[in-house]
Amino acid sequence: MLITRATLVTWDADRRILPDHALLIRNGVIADIGPSDALEARYSQEERLDARGQWAMPGHIVAHTHFYGAFARGMAIPGPAPEAFPQILERLWWPLDQALDEEAVRLSAEVMLVDAIRNGATTLFDHHASPNALAGSLDVIAEAVRRAGVRAVLAYEVTDRYGKASARESIAENVRFARAAQQEADHGTPRQRLAATFGLHASLTLDDDTLDAAREACPPEVGFHIHVAEHEADEEDSLRRSGMRVVERLHRHGILGVRTIVAHGVHVNEHEMDLLAETGTWVTHQPRSNMNNAVGTSPVETMLQRGIRVALGTDGFPSAMWEEARFAYFVHKLARRDPRRMDGNTVMQMLIENNRALANLYFPRARLGVLEAGAAADIVLVDFHPHTPVTPGNLPWHLIFGAYERMITTTIVAGEVLMRDRELLTLDEARIAAEARAKAPQVWERYRQMLA
Repeated sequence: MLITRATLVTWDADRRILPDHALLIRNGVIADIGPSDALEARYSQEERLDARGQWAMPGHIVAHTHFYGAFARGMAIPGPAPEAFPQILERLWWPLDQALDEEAVRLSAEVMLVDAIRNGATTLFDHHASPNALAGSLDVIAEAVRRAGVRAVLAYEVTDRYGKASARESIAENVRFARAAQQEADHGTPRQRLAATFGLHASLTLDDDTLDAAREACPPEVGFHIHVAEHEADEEDSLRRSGMRVVERLHRHGILGVRTIVAHGVHVNEHEMDLLAETGTWVTHQPRSNMNNAVGTSPVETMLQRGIRVALGTDGFPSAMWEEARFAYFVHKLARRDPRRMDGNTVMQMLIENNRALANLYFPRARLGVLEAGAAADIVLVDFHPHTPVTPGNLPWHLIFGAYERMITTTIVAGEVLMRDRELLTLDEARIAAEARAKAPQVWERYRQMLA
């Protein structure tokens, strides 16, 4: 396929902006780039996709999300509103994950995958929990991912809050899926759609023996994916359990490392940051979720200055990564009452550079997050026509103040068109929405039973 008459935003080191250019896609990768006229003459027999002057950019990468939370939208928590994040966990998320059956797991994934494609998210790191539909749940999600056509890195949340037998079953689910995903990767191509991390909930719901069992079971090529210090309660619990703060405790159990993802890190101290930097552990920042849960603002600028690789996720919010970036740009200024905080280039470092580096760890044959010859053909077309000049230097501020996901018209992964001119091609959005609406009352009723 030849995409013609596009303004390419390459997101390479030079942030090139190339008007009236074309992309040749073959075997799931970008085979050639050049002016539209030149490539149209060179590849006159290729199928054409006329971008009509739209921007072509790499697809968005979501470094941390939760497909299983889809049925929380519109669901009321009985009684008074939770006063703090631990109550949100106890009265919303933990009863909800217990309310999911296999059909709800599938529909949750499908709903969130529709959202991802519409928002131009082409690679997502999901962190799943469904203790009453546990065995094989990652396969259910994986099948939905395959049908949708995006890329996803899946994990099952290990926790002790449902007992040791459930924790062991959760460890087994991670190991089973990770081995299957690795076999797929061993025979993989740039079209590889699935990979695995090893999910852990958070230090405050994990005993020492479970952490050790997870470390022992985790395949060497797989990193962990765990929530850390989202609220002070996580640190307080770790100090009570071990006399150590969360990051210290996880380090003691061998959980940190160059393939491990730590979500949030809102309340880590300087020593914990040093450990994260020394071990090469990834941190993901989710400002919309942190604001919604009133847990605080993560010190990501300090982390970046210390060499920690901080990426940007959504924590189950819609996969609108420009919106997430916009919140990151604003909230740090507000929290510190300093308009100089969180420079636009820093936001793009997380959104573009760090997100793609993380994704490329798990899809090493794909070369994600850049438009250049040999890179994966994960591309979005954006109906964006700025009214002031765009340069590599001011590009971050054009996106922060002018780019919205409603402008995304076409989403392509590995050369396969998943949405064209805002029409979904791989998922039946109307059918999924209808089935989810029919399922939601059952999920909500089970949620109320679990809460009682």
